[in-house]
Amino acid sequence: MTTFTRRTALIAGGALAVGWNALPACAAPYQVLVFSKTAGFRHDSIPAGIQAIRDLGAANGFTVTASEDSNVFTTSSLAAYKAVVFLSTTGDILNNTQQAAFESYINGGGGYVGVHAAADTEYDWPYYGQLCGAWFHSHPAIQQVTARVEDRTHQSTAHLGATWVRTDELYNYRTNPRPNVRVLINLDESTYSGGNMGDHPIAWYHAQGSGRSFYTGFGHTIESYGDAAFRQHLLGGIQYAAGAASTPPVIPIEGEAFTSQSGVQVAPHNGASGGRTLGYIDNGDWAGYAQVNTAGKTAFSARISSGGAGGTIRVRSSSATGPVLGTVAVPVTGGWENFQTVSTTLTPGTGPLFLTFAGGAGALFDVDNFTLS
Repeated sequence: MTTFTRRTALIAGGALAVGWNALPACAAPYQVLVFSKTAGFRHDSIPAGIQAIRDLGAANGFTVTASEDSNVFTTSSLAAYKAVVFLSTTGDILNNTQQAAFESYINGGGGYVGVHAAADTEYDWPYYGQLCGAWFHSHPAIQQVTARVEDRTHQSTAHLGATWVRTDELYNYRTNPRPNVRVLINLDESTYSGGNMGDHPIAWYHAQGSGRSFYTGFGHTIESYGDAAFRQHLLGGIQYAAGAASTPPVIPIEGEAFTSQSGVQVAPHNGASGGRTLGYIDNGDWAGYAQVNTAGKTAFSARISSGGAGGTIRVRSSSATGPVLGTVAVPVTGGWENFQTVSTTLTPGTGPLFLTFAGGAGALFDVDNFTLS
């Protein structure tokens, strides 16, 4: 639709999902170590965190051992655990021998989960800095923030909407981890005071050797561990790190969740999920989604409507002029509120997703949401 004046990029948000669904428990029970030793500041939320993880384990097929004894970091002891949770650890907590055992554990296929002050830990151990993803720099007072969920296909974020409003202690980090990890959630610094990063990741994951690492900067407050959305976030991170969760579900990506664009705008739409669409699409417009990777993707579907001319969506990798991975025709649907789904196969790409739009004169179509699988 092109009723209003076209504007520059709008980074879209969305409502937090009202409910959440637990992921299925792993068929084979496994063990998780929760390590909460502190050599610096000690968070009063640690007991609540341990209990929350015990509860999650009881409901989802894993048993929890909680310890603050660094002597558990031996090759033989660590072998019993699918994942090790660093729950608001602080300072220098492992000696060189223990560090070497933990490196071997991770590189050999073990899992790491860092929660909040896990980033305020082991500053003189470069391997740990890489494993965690970034080290703590500073934080403002506890306050409410709007967090933007970049990746809703991961088991730690699949239950969330495009945005997540929560109250917590919000870390700034010494470096931006984005070049070396897959960012799941970032902070909208315009919604609180004291952020100093600009692009501000707060939760992420990545492979480390043959192992897996998940980190969330949330979890300072006692109240966090009683919050269903945060508990599900934490559960998904543990399941990922343990290699115990099933393949993440294919979650629709809102069309309006673009991170860059030319020509398009967010359009209010009563019949759309979230009440909005990617709209005001004319010939030659495009939208980019830095949070969506085309690697390994072989299928694309989009929920569209057209009271205009219809047209074509080209699925591209890396840029608006990048390789075309697939093309799908968008028919006239008989009205802007009449949605249909169109699909096409893809050649897997190597970079972030871009959608380019082509057609005749005037308004072409709207995109409610889409999936890559």
